[in-house]
This record gives sequence, C-alpha cells and structure tokens, in this order.
Amino acid sequence: MNQANNPQPNVVVLFPDQLRALSLPMFGEQQIETPNIDRLAADSLILENAISNCPVCTPARAMLLTGRYPQTTGHLINTTRTRHSEISIGDAFGRAGYKTAWVGKWHLHTGLWPALDRMPQHPDWVPEGRDRLGFDYWRAYNQHMVYFDGFVHKDDWNYERWEGYETDGLLNYGFEFMDSAGADPFLLFLSPHPPHYTPFKFAPDHCYERLPKTLQLPANVPAHLQSSSLDMYRHYLAMILAVDDMLGRLLDYLELNGLADNTIVLFASDHGTQGGGQGVNPWSKKNPYENSIRIPALLRYPGVIEPGVSQRMTSMVDFFPTLCGLAGIPVPRSIEGTDLSGQWVHSAADDSAFIMNFSKWFDWFQDGAEWRGVRTQQYTYAQWLSGKVELYDLYEDPLQMHNLAGQAGALETQLREMLQAHQQQRQDELVPCTDWKHWLDEQRRVVRNAHGPLSHPESEPDWSLLR
Repeated sequence: MNQANNPQPNVVVLFPDQLRALSLPMFGEQQIETPNIDRLAADSLILENAISNCPVCTPARAMLLTGRYPQTTGHLINTTRTRHSEISIGDAFGRAGYKTAWVGKWHLHTGLWPALDRMPQHPDWVPEGRDRLGFDYWRAYNQHMVYFDGFVHKDDWNYERWEGYETDGLLNYGFEFMDSAGADPFLLFLSPHPPHYTPFKFAPDHCYERLPKTLQLPANVPAHLQSSSLDMYRHYLAMILAVDDMLGRLLDYLELNGLADNTIVLFASDHGTQGGGQGVNPWSKKNPYENSIRIPALLRYPGVIEPGVSQRMTSMVDFFPTLCGLAGIPVPRSIEGTDLSGQWVHSAADDSAFIMNFSKWFDWFQDGAEWRGVRTQQYTYAQWLSGKVELYDLYEDPLQMHNLAGQAGALETQLREMLQAHQQQRQDELVPCTDWKHWLDEQRRVVRNAHGPLSHPESEPDWSLLR
C-alpha cells in the first residue's frame, strides 16, 4: 500500500470485550505482564477515567458506534436490533472517503434469536445493508462464544471459520483489510470476544503457562466467592494475555508497513467484569462499581497527541465525536457525546459520567437491578430503584468497601443533584425495567425511546445530520 500522500489519518480501534482496567498491570494488576499494552501506553494518552456508562454489551456498543445514550438508541438490553436510521461512526468516516471495516463481535442485532441454549455454536448472521451501519468490509458475527476455529460472515449470509484462536483469526482479517486499502484512508474496528466468558475453551495453552501458579484476589471478593472467582480469574487473565499478543502483532504490522505515524490507535473495551468483587457473580457486570464500569482507554496519534495521562472523565459516547475531531471529519449533529480531542489534556474537576443499568437479565426485561448514578474523578454515587443508595470515595476507598451514603451531607446532596441533571438531560426515569418493554416490537426492533414513538425501525437516516 502507498499512503505517502494521504493527509487523512487512518483509525484502528482494538476493542476486546469485558476487559476491565483494573486487571492490567498499568492500572495495578501485578500478576501478569502485558508488554504490548505497556508499549502502546508509552506512546499514548492514557485515559485514567474512561467509563462504560451502561456496563452491558449491546447498550455500551451502541454508545460507541452512535455517540448516543441508551435513552435515545433504545438499547437497554442485549440482542436488540439497531434502528436503520442511526448514524454510526462507520457512516461518518465512510462518507468522508474512508474504507471501513468491522471485524469480530457486533452484538447490535438479534442475530440468531433465541440462541440455542443461549450459547450459539453456529453462525449468527447480521444481514447486509443498514443492519451493518455503514461498515463495508465485514468479517463479523453478532454474538457467539466459539473462540477456537470460530466463524464470521462475509459479504452475504455465507460464513467461514477462522483458523486457530479468535485473536489471531480476527487479526488476520484485519491485515487482509488494511492490505486492500491501497492509498485510501481506513477505519478498522477489531472486536475480539475474549476476555469474555465462554462455555468452551477459554484461551491457548501458552497463555496459561505464563500465569503464576497461585493467584491473589482483591479484598473486596468475599470468602464465599473465593473459589469460583479464582477459577474465573485464571481464565480471564489468560485471555488478556492473548489480547496483548494480538495488540503486539497489530503494532508490528503498522510499523512494518509504514502506517504507524499516520494511524490513530484506540485501545478500549465495552465494559469490565466484577470478578467476584462486592460479592457479585465473577463473570457479571451491570454494577456501579469500578470492576464493571472502568475500562482501559489508550489513544495514540504520533505528532498530534502528546503521550501522558489525562484524568478527564471520558464516556462511551465521547469516542465517536473525538475520533472525528482528530481525523478532521465533521461531528454528526446526532451525537450526544463530546469531542474531547482538544480537551483531554485539560481536566475539569466537576465533570462526571452518567452511569446506569436497566435490567436484571442481559437479554430480557426483568425487574430487580435498576439503578442510576454518577462517576466523578473522586466519587461514585448510585441510587437503586430498591431504595439502596451507594456513595464511595475512590481516593480513600478504591475497592469500594465502605458505603458513605447517609454520612456525607452536602457532598451527597451535590452528587444527587448532579445525577438528577443527567437524568433530566436524557429524559430518563428510574422505574421498573418492564416499563420499557414497549420500546421494542416483536422483532426486538426499537420503536420508541425516551422522547416518544419513532418512525419505522427500518427508516433511512437523515443524512443531513452529517453536516
């Protein structure tokens, strides 16, 4: 490829699933080594306070792709079909002359629904056209958990299997796409499912061989969950090592092909995992705790972004407009996030992220786990529909073991008012989850949102919003 005369930067987003910040050495985990993540971090702006606003796959991915909150996209639970009228980052970059690709897990469609025993072992198709939101090169699946010799769909409903482990197989498709780009700038999303749970084999043997024989868990994992959490964490760390290897191969490719200096690299995730923290099931998320909501986020753009650390709060909805800002592409007027490309180095002490969960279950509307909250640089505040209130000082109590609710006086009032302001802006209400069921039709397509009834779910976008 020859991009020597191309002034527009390429963009590569490596987006593993369920990777919490606190399991990386750069954020405190000392039981593994991740030389390639550390290598990227050395040349990147490290976003210390990157937050998954709704720590569940589909709602979080919809925020990344559309720059809009669940109250607008209608993505409150997993396996919800995205409206054709949504304008995605694939649309924005594609219409600006970029070649676009999505490789790996999608989870913004129903795919095969209902899944076989909720654990699909066969192709999970996303139809061509607007269901793919403007991504042209497609080597993807909606949601499956087959990590070895798994499968993707291509230009139509036919599928093929990758060879070996998912991180290697998907990256080979990424290489194929970048090799084909020629002189055109490209936008590539690499979305491996690991380090997510699977009922099958988790990781290659060589990844387990790099783990210590015994592992330690944080103090916020109670005694009754120690055994199951240790078993989970061994698989989890092994998968993280596979992701680190994937990143190393990607960085090597960019350097060997002369692309590194003109390619924006973003390394992030959709949400974390509890790992037994706060007594929650080890593989679960959906909670207002750092294990669930705090994600790694590293942004490299040589010569433009100065390496360092930013404390600024960064929400999932901010990545889309910020990548537009860095690439010189107009931010669509549909966006609800903020272009932080000129602000990440400046920290606002009073900024906050709006955090939330809607359903007790991942794929169904079920009452019992509804909460809303705010995460600032120092505090996490959450109100549950059940009446429970939680407030944690992250500077003094990073493991969130000492609830200060009812003891913090003016601070608690300030955080509660901050939450109310976020809810008012998004027209959000903390009500039983089943109150939202009418937002979806019988095909799990979004037909309403917080603003009221919507046009047909397969309506065309208003492309004037791109300007």
